[in-house]
Order: sequence, then C-alpha cells, then structure tokens
Amino acid sequence: MNQNNKVILVTGVFDLLHPEHIEFLKKSKALGGELIVGVETDERVGQMKGVGRPIQPAGQRVKQIMELGLADQVVVLPIEFDQPQHHQQFLEQVKPDILAVSSHTPYLDQKRQLMTRIGGRVVVVHQHNPKISTTQKIAFLKGGSE
Repeated sequence: MNQNNKVILVTGVFDLLHPEHIEFLKKSKALGGELIVGVETDERVGQMKGVGRPIQPAGQRVKQIMELGLADQVVVLPIEFDQPQHHQQFLEQVKPDILAVSSHTPYLDQKRQLMTRIGGRVVVVHQHNPKISTTQKIAFLKGGSE
C-alpha cells in the first residue's frame, strides 16, 4: 500500500492541550498518511473524568487540534463510542490502517482485536509521562502542588 494512502486514527479527550498531547499527535502523524483525530464528547468526558470536566467543550478542543496543523481531519466521536459494537461501527466507517495509541491506553487488547477484525493494527507510538497530564495541569491551576 502507498504510504500516503494510509489512514491513522487517534482518539482521546485532548482537554487543555499540553506537550504530551502534541508529542503524541506528532508521533502519530509521523507514521505517514492521513491523520484522523477522534475527540471524545463532553458527556463522555464527564463520565470518564468526573464533575467539571471537560474544561473546554468539544468544539474548542476540535479547533485547537486543527490549528496545530498535524491532523487531516478532527471529528467528535459518537457518544456510544465506549460500547464495543459502536466502537467497531466507527472503525468500520473510518477504516484506519493504524490505531495509534499511547502506552497507557485502556482496553488495549480489545482495541487490538477490533483493529484486527477490520484489517488494521494498533501501534503504541508514545510512552505516557505521568508527570504531564490535564489532571496535573488542573491541580496546579487550582493551587495544588502537582
């Protein structure tokens, strides 16, 4: 397959962009081809991260990612993205060759199985740095020590 025809998908919250987000996106884009970024809905972020999250609504998060100039497309993920059948339907629509993830991605085995079903693969492109996260950034901004 021509490298330029390759489709790389990444998904995440991307709330309060920080250097780890940007590095993850750069490494994903470096795989070659079209980079599609899926951003979690505000409702899902609230379910995953708790009250008061996200700090930035999905529209702002999408805009910031597009402004980085790394993504070819940025989409808001379906609200049911956490359900395996909806996750698979989304993957079947996008047809990524690669699902790029970081080392701390949840459900890695399930993601590998879903990607195998559609003829793609999962690539871990970035090592998670627990010292840099949106949660840490929020704690710092609130006057915490982290």
